[in-house]
Amino acid sequence: MSTLTEVTELTARVRARLAALHPGALIGELETLPGGHSGLTFSITAGPASYVIKAVPSGQRPVGRNDVLRQARVLSALAEEGTVPVPGVVALDECQPAWFAMEFVIGEAVEPVLDDHRLDAALCRTRMRALPAVLRELHRSGPPALDTAAPLDPAAELERWSRTMRAVPPELREGAQELLEMLGTSVPVGLPPVLTHGDFRLGNVLCAGERPAAVVDWEIWGYGDPRVDLAWFLLFADHRNFPRLGREIPGLPTEAELLTAYLDGHATPPDLDWFRALVRTKMAAIMGHNLRRHREGKHHDADQERLPPTIAAMIRTARDILG
Repeated sequence: MSTLTEVTELTARVRARLAALHPGALIGELETLPGGHSGLTFSITAGPASYVIKAVPSGQRPVGRNDVLRQARVLSALAEEGTVPVPGVVALDECQPAWFAMEFVIGEAVEPVLDDHRLDAALCRTRMRALPAVLRELHRSGPPALDTAAPLDPAAELERWSRTMRAVPPELREGAQELLEMLGTSVPVGLPPVLTHGDFRLGNVLCAGERPAAVVDWEIWGYGDPRVDLAWFLLFADHRNFPRLGREIPGLPTEAELLTAYLDGHATPPDLDWFRALVRTKMAAIMGHNLRRHREGKHHDADQERLPPTIAAMIRTARDILG
C-alpha cells in the first residue's frame, strides 16, 4: 500500500467488516505495526477489542510471504485444534488485495541471545524452557492438509539452501562449497512430514510473563521433516553461535537440555547432527544473502556489516559437526 488512496480503500473494507462483527462499536483507524516480513501489518480497534490486520501489498501477487490467506488457513486450523497457542482469525477477505484480521495478543517476542532487551535472565530461561513443549505439540498436531506443495524432504531442503548459498559472494562463504559437499554425501532418510513453522524460536513467540501466549509469523510454514524446525530452534540456545551479534544470558538452557525437553522421554531422532549442520548452512546463506543485498544497495541496513564473523562461524561449526 504505497498511496493514500490504497490505504483508505483497505481501511474502508476492514472497518466495514469489523463494524458487522461489533454492531454499534466505535471502529478505529489502521495503524502500521512494525516488524513482520510479509505483506502489510496493521493494528485496529473495534470498541474494546483489538486486532491485527495482515494484507497483501497493492500491485503485488499473493504468493510466498505475501500470501496472507495461506497464513490465515494455518492459524485457523491450529486455533480450532487448540494444542498450539496462536491468534484466532476473526475475518478474512479474499478480494484482492486480500487481507485477514486476527486477535491482537498481548505479549512480547524477544530473542534473548540476539535482541537488544532488558529482560531478567531468569525470565528468559523460563520462557525458553517452555518452548520445547510448544514445538512438540506443533509437530504432533493434526490439522487437515492445508498446502498443495510437496513436503520438503532433507534432500530438497539441502538443495534449497545450497542455491541460496551459491548466490552469496565467494568472499563471504569461505569453506561453504566443501560444507555443501559434506552435506550432500550424507543426506539422511526423511521422517514422515509434519506441520512445521519454518522459523520457530522465542523471537516468534509472544509471551505474557512466563507463558507462551501465541506463536506468530507463519509466513513460511509448511510440511516437512520435524528435525529442521527442531535444529533451527536449538541453534538459538547459545550466544556463541553468533559472534559479534550474540549476547550471553546466564543460565540459559543448553541445546542438550532443550532437546531432552522436546523429546519428552522419546529417543533422539536419527541423524540430528546432519540437521544441526544444515540449519547452520541455512543461517549462513540467509545472512550472506542479506549482506549482499545491503552492499548492492537493494536494501540498506548498516547492521548487516556485522554479519561476516557469524557467517564464517556458522560454516566452520557446521563442518565441525559433520566431522
